Amino acid sequence: MYHTLFISPMIPSFRLAETGEFFCKVLGFTTVMDTAEYGIYEKNNLTVHILPAGEDIGQMEFYMEVDNVDELWITIKDNLKGLKVREPFDRDYGMREIHIEIPQTNTLLFIGQAIHS
Repeated sequence: MYHTLFISPMIPSFRLAETGEFFCKVLGFTTVMDTAEYGIYEKNNLTVHILPAGEDIGQMEFYMEVDNVDELWITIKDNLKGLKVREPFDRDYGMREIHIEIPQTNTLLFIGQAIHS
């Protein structure tokens, strides 16, 4: 029997350095590997892989859950200038979320926290 440890998204990027910088400077990830052809970034035993995008990639999305979305918002909002962003808001399915379009990709990042009533 085996246990799944985690799933790591692999995000196609048009400019790997800018996408990696977003994960490090905005979300606090650290660099594990950073080459012209591939990047791996880690935080709290979670990893994100960045690879070169082809010319015609479809949109992808992924969801990252945190324990305090409003606190995260306060720490990252000033670093999001020029990005397509939706500030924290409550969803009818019981989550409080932030939406961010990841730079130089066709990827939408949902960051959410369960709303406790």
